[in-house]
Amino acid sequence: METKSVIYDLRTKSGLSQDALAEKVFVTRQAVSRWENGETVPNTETLKLLSKLFNVSINTLLGSPRKLVCQCCGMPLEDTMVSREKDGSLNDDYCKWCYADGEYMYSNMDELIEVCVKNMTSPEHPESEVRAYLRDMLPQLDYWKRYEELGDGGKFEEFKQTLIDEINDLHIEGMPKLEKLNALVGSYVNLAYRLPNGNTVKFLDDSATYLGNQLECEFGGDRCFGVLANMDFILICTYEKDGENPELVLYKKR
Repeated sequence: METKSVIYDLRTKSGLSQDALAEKVFVTRQAVSRWENGETVPNTETLKLLSKLFNVSINTLLGSPRKLVCQCCGMPLEDTMVSREKDGSLNDDYCKWCYADGEYMYSNMDELIEVCVKNMTSPEHPESEVRAYLRDMLPQLDYWKRYEELGDGGKFEEFKQTLIDEINDLHIEGMPKLEKLNALVGSYVNLAYRLPNGNTVKFLDDSATYLGNQLECEFGGDRCFGVLANMDFILICTYEKDGENPELVLYKKR
């Protein structure tokens, strides 16, 4: 699909007139008309505004001329998986598990490989095959090629360790020592907790990325501990398989 058709479809599906779209991205109605007639395409800054407005990548706006893959983990990217900057704009170089709110989630390739292996292993692709594939593929990606330039000198890893220490200092009964925190997208871990009055409540933002992990209970049984945190809070809960019957153990502002 060409850019002219993409913009027309996004505009009409959003119920916007050409005048209304022009106002939102600070151009004239005539400019929008020229885009949709295929006479011109938006400039870079306007593409960024359109991307944020319609919640799609610039690649999508341009008719998907290139196949997007995360430049940290290699995952093929669709618009729902694309990462965001601090201002909410999309960054189509990374998935939202590897980069969120202007922060890179991984500074250790081995740690990323361990996370990916758990999600990619299958009867058709055993662990050894997946691990070998990742060790060959990851060093070819832009993030790892330019790690010394793009990395933050270990500051984010220091922050994660501070969180780990804070969580372990809570001494939650039955919860084993937390060793690591992984990037987790809100929509996958935003459980609904039941209140005494029968209503349910969610504490997380589906579109945000958090740090967390799952831990087996030291007392055995079918319930696991779920740990989630960011700069603002620490949340600890328990739940059964696939997040069923969650119970909030602790929600603490930092």
